[in-house]
Amino acid sequence: MSAREPMDLNDAALRARAVAAARGDAPFDLLITGGRLLDVVTGLIRDADIGLVGPLIASVHTQQTRSDAAETIDASGTIIAPGLIDTHMHIESSMVTPSAYAATVVPRGVTTVVWDPHEFGNVHGLDGVRWAIEASRDLPLRTLLLAPSCVPSAPGLEVAGADFDASVIAEMLGWPEVAGIAEVMNMRGVIEGDPRMTDIVNAGLAADKLVCGHARGLAGADLAAFMAAGVTSDHELTSADDLLQKLAAGLTIELRGSHDHLLREFVAALNGLGHLPSTVTLCTDDVFPDELFHCGGLDDVVRRLVSYGMRPEWALRAATFNAAQRLQRPDLGLIAAGRRADIVLFRDLVEFETKSVIANGRIVSRDGEMVVDIACADSTPLQHSVKLSPLTEDDFRIPSRGERVRVATIDQPRFTQWGEVETVVRDGFVVPPADSAMISVVHRHGKVNGRPRIGFLTGWGEWHGAFCTTVSHDSHNLTVFGGNVADMTLAANAVISAGGGMAVAQDGEIKVLLPLPLSGLVTEAPLQDTADAFRAIRRAMEEIVDWKPPYLVFKACFGATLACNAGPHQTDRGIADMATGRVMESPVLEVL
Repeated sequence: MSAREPMDLNDAALRARAVAAARGDAPFDLLITGGRLLDVVTGLIRDADIGLVGPLIASVHTQQTRSDAAETIDASGTIIAPGLIDTHMHIESSMVTPSAYAATVVPRGVTTVVWDPHEFGNVHGLDGVRWAIEASRDLPLRTLLLAPSCVPSAPGLEVAGADFDASVIAEMLGWPEVAGIAEVMNMRGVIEGDPRMTDIVNAGLAADKLVCGHARGLAGADLAAFMAAGVTSDHELTSADDLLQKLAAGLTIELRGSHDHLLREFVAALNGLGHLPSTVTLCTDDVFPDELFHCGGLDDVVRRLVSYGMRPEWALRAATFNAAQRLQRPDLGLIAAGRRADIVLFRDLVEFETKSVIANGRIVSRDGEMVVDIACADSTPLQHSVKLSPLTEDDFRIPSRGERVRVATIDQPRFTQWGEVETVVRDGFVVPPADSAMISVVHRHGKVNGRPRIGFLTGWGEWHGAFCTTVSHDSHNLTVFGGNVADMTLAANAVISAGGGMAVAQDGEIKVLLPLPLSGLVTEAPLQDTADAFRAIRRAMEEIVDWKPPYLVFKACFGATLACNAGPHQTDRGIADMATGRVMESPVLEVL
């Protein structure tokens, strides 16, 4: 995206050329003929030809009335729609570089993404956000960057690779590439008037830019307080009732595809209204590499919503016109004279395969393949981010006096609760309680001591091995899950040696290793290779633990340390609870 957008369309010479072409006094640069236009405002489909001048739509007119153009596209048999707009996402979650991400989603019809680079920000600070800007600057994918609002997500409860206070946020908001403040996850801080979060939100308001939210579980007075502070959107929906309440409250909804188990009830609730509210937009949030490779990005969300019973014109309106209105970008989201030429030719409104994709007036994809080159940014600034020495088995043991102890546990994945249980001490170390798994978080950014902090998980099944990852929202410290210290140590050291990534260990052997040497989050390997390796990780994990959807799933491992959410969470400082501000360095409550 050019930093001049959207004002670039107001170039006098460009407008004059478009006016002349619309009158018929000059040819179009590009003419799209023979297709059927989906009007995302009315929901109607009609025959129309479309004439472009540079990045500008000059005319939408009756078919076969014009043929004068430097280049013509035959759109016969296609439905013509605006380019898709993903209103909330993290490229890092796909474990590929921005260039690789763009090369994958643009041929599928995605022309704009709203990227919160808080993963890079949590690892590298401002340098990570600067790299995100540079890496996306010349892509055929319009990338609207947001200033990460929660680095770390829970100050005082965890240590990330950086700390963004209001002064840092204000600096980023001054950059033309930054469109607003990314999801405000420290909900309690906003609601209770914490000065740090109040100042961060006010910086966004002062800059007259978007202030995006993360309002999981908020209702009533808490939701009102969150919105009164200036937050205007949410993607953390938990049920159809939650969706309807937040629509009624006036939030913009970023309906996300990463929680597929909720989409059917969301579609039923919206169908029950009889219309699509103008405040419903779509987003991917997080897409893993195998999902990206096999299914796509926002196009996959549109496809699934339609398969679950949403009208195609509603799904496309949410992904285009509604999104553009939310982003305060009247140049986007609609095929009409005077708008920006981001256009997709879909072969149908079921599978949503594309015949051609036009971004900013330029043909960038044909038949699902890119036809323009995509530059790759220098990745040097992202290397060597795991600042840890090899660990030992004793690092994953909890020392204690006595013969028995009472320990705190973290009960249940996702919606965590405090628990307590008694267990024995053997050879000076706490024996993990029956029916528990271990979790350890190790600070890996070099800011504080990198000693593992250990907790016990219940409701996570019986583990027959270990899993280690540096993709661990949102501070992305080294996180290890397991049923025994030997496999935990093996997996951790494999990831440390790889410079970041994921590893599965079982019976003293590394089953699968996925190196992610850039920030411990992404790789420059081809997407298919990364997708295959990640799928191998998934398969190996099925041998380690029995998953129980929708909450005890593999994906739960990546959010288990998200300390800004309600309930206890393991961090690099200990077991943390946002509600109380409590951090327990050790789970031992009492020596019996």
